[in-house]
Amino acid sequence: MSSIIPKWLWAIISNKVILRYAVVGVIGTLMHVGLVVIFVEFFHIPPTVSTAGAFFFVLITSYLLNRFWTFEKASGKHWVDFIKYSMVSLSGLALNVGIMYTTVDVFEVWYAYGLMMVTLTVPVSNFLMNKYWVFKA
Repeated sequence: MSSIIPKWLWAIISNKVILRYAVVGVIGTLMHVGLVVIFVEFFHIPPTVSTAGAFFFVLITSYLLNRFWTFEKASGKHWVDFIKYSMVSLSGLALNVGIMYTTVDVFEVWYAYGLMMVTLTVPVSNFLMNKYWVFKA
């Protein structure tokens, strides 16, 4: 495998915790999109309200999946960890908005470049804060 993929990259993508964190991220994304569509199309809830509601459901689901499956933390105070997890998620949102604002409104660059920066930065930032602060052993 090392001839195709560099060793440092293989070490990252073969890491069980990182792989599980990525799976939870994909599940959360699919769940968010699905819930927004259901809320808008079937319950006629405005999209802005729908995305906020979906964020709340995904926050709870991803917290539980990350706590018990990704980071395998069975002990500790759930409410404390959930509040910390929520703070990390909201800081990720703030970083997302900040990068997009800086890219699009300050530097007047095409939004897709900002979106690429967000996609590379926010998941890594959130992972590190969750691993070393929220779910630390």
